[in-house]
Formats: sequence, C-alpha cells, structure tokens
Amino acid sequence: MGNKKILIVDDDPDLRLGVHLRLKANHYDTFFADDAFGAIDEARRHEPDLIILDLGLVAGDGFQVLERLKEVLSLAVIPVIVVSARDPHANRERALKAGAKAFLQKPVDDAELLSVIRKTLGEPDSPPGPPVSGQKNSCSVVVPH
Repeated sequence: MGNKKILIVDDDPDLRLGVHLRLKANHYDTFFADDAFGAIDEARRHEPDLIILDLGLVAGDGFQVLERLKEVLSLAVIPVIVVSARDPHANRERALKAGAKAFLQKPVDDAELLSVIRKTLGEPDSPPGPPVSGQKNSCSVVVPH
C-alpha cells in the first residue's frame, strides 16, 4: 500500500508549499489546486484520500467545492478538512453541515493539522516507530497564513 494522497486546495502558493513540505515529511503524497474549478478536476484526476480546503478561493469559494464534491458519487466519500482564515464562528458550523469532517482556523499548528489528518484518515495519532534521538515526534513550524 502506498502513501495516502492529499489534495491541498488554497490560492496561497506559500501556504501550499508549507503544507506540502510538512505532509511530505510525514509520508503523504500531495497535489494542488488553487481555485474551486481546479479542486474538482484534481480530485477526479487523483482520487485523493483526503482534501485540505481553504474557503477563500478565486473562481468560487470552498463552500461551492464542498457542494460540488457531494454531487459526484466517487468524490462524495472523500473526507475534507477545512482550513480557513475566515471567522470560525460564522463558518465552522456551515462547513461541517456542508460535509467537512473538521474546521481549523489559520494559522494552524503543524501538530494539530497532522493530528486531525491522521484522525480523519483513521490512522494512529503518532507516526509508527520510535522517536528520533529519544525526543518526541513533533512539528514545530506553524503553517503560514
């Protein structure tokens, strides 16, 4: 079985790169979309195990992506984690009702993001194997917003 595939949907190239590097270091394969239309195309093309979705996108927002994913049977089963700088009080409940499995506020701590990804994918919260040099496995870099 290969690495899990994660689609990162965000219009910020620095954020996409930062998340990609952290996920790659944790043995996930990533690919990207920077707008709502690309998100659906990339999801169809790569059939990801998980989607990390920003709400503030060009060419349609993240809520439109959530709705379009539900309309395609093969995509409707893909779990989505919303990561957004938008007001969580106004958007968390709406995102969860639209089908997201989790809502995280930007900036997101690496350890929190990885924990939510692992939980959503049904993986152990900590990667297998002993910690390096007797230290705990952790990520200390914060995802840029």
